[in-house]
Amino acid sequence: MASLNKSAEVAGKDAGAERQKAMGLLAKASRAELQAAFGALADKPTVQPVRGPETGLVMVRGRIGGGGAPFNLGEATVSRASIRLDDGTVGHGQTLGTDGAKARLAATFDALFQQPARKAEVETLLDAVAARVAKEDAEKARQTAATRVDFFTMVRGED
Repeated sequence: MASLNKSAEVAGKDAGAERQKAMGLLAKASRAELQAAFGALADKPTVQPVRGPETGLVMVRGRIGGGGAPFNLGEATVSRASIRLDDGTVGHGQTLGTDGAKARLAATFDALFQQPARKAEVETLLDAVAARVAKEDAEKARQTAATRVDFFTMVRGED
């Protein structure tokens, strides 16, 4: 019986990590991408607001060198929303900035992602967003590499 509980716990952690990754991609999606994907849905869900959209501030923390002591970098504006579908599935969405409509669309896709029958539709959107983000990251890395300077130490001999 204990092994059944452990395998259910591992499956729950995997599903949680998968949802966390999906929510991260939904936050990086543009409003246009979310609206286009919602417009492409054959069976549009009925969405009831639970909370928001609301806009507020969060403190952004940083670490020097990635491992130093944490410090407060500043505040960032964020928007969040929570929705409920007709079947009771609750979705949450967050985004940087003040775009409440984008947060609500992200919450809608989060709720659809939790439904096994609709998950494939959401994964199509997530794949497109992941490809766009990877392309933007590669372009930024290419531009950064063009300005890279390699320093070296020259030994002049013994004094």
